Amino acid sequence: MSDDKQPIEDSLPPASETENGEVTVEQLKAMIAALQSDLENKATEVTAKHDLYLRAVAETENVRRRLDKERQDTAKYAITKFAKEILSVGDNIQRAIAAVPKEAVEADPALKTLLDGVILTERDYRGVLERNGIEAIDPVSKPFDPHQHQAVMEQEDATVPAGTVLQVFQVGYLIEDRCLRPAMVVVSKGGPKGQKPEEAPRGGSSENEPPGA
Repeated sequence: MSDDKQPIEDSLPPASETENGEVTVEQLKAMIAALQSDLENKATEVTAKHDLYLRAVAETENVRRRLDKERQDTAKYAITKFAKEILSVGDNIQRAIAAVPKEAVEADPALKTLLDGVILTERDYRGVLERNGIEAIDPVSKPFDPHQHQAVMEQEDATVPAGTVLQVFQVGYLIEDRCLRPAMVVVSKGGPKGQKPEEAPRGGSSENEPPGA
């Protein structure tokens, strides 16, 4: 309602008096009705303004929560780009360890000492990842998960449910609760129907689905 509304007195009917100076019953009823109407209008105004206030408070709280979540996500995932790039360093260390023949290590003490140093370095590398919220994905013998695994091939194996991860070609990693890099895996087929994998998120890539899916 307009703020320049006339005073309530202007909206009241004139109070004509009887011969002895008293206001008639009709006049009193009209005055009370006018007062009630104005009170109802004022209550409507207060309710509307209170609703606007509540909406403003709710919007402010939503903005605060959104900013707080963005701040937390920034703190949790700030190193994502760097972490993806450093994973290749760990891959090379692991390949170097796996490439050394056991017989050569047993025959050459110097090579064994060198290998022990590389193994220690790889252990420290994994420790650094874990301290920063990055952990390796260990999917062997588990159902294929398109959110965390990328199937590179299928292998016949009737002894396990279809869709079971049989082998890992490349280790995958999680950063906090997100997939940093999917594990490249071999998935079984030909066995009993296994657990149905969860559907991939909308808008996500389908490259992680098993071949032939």
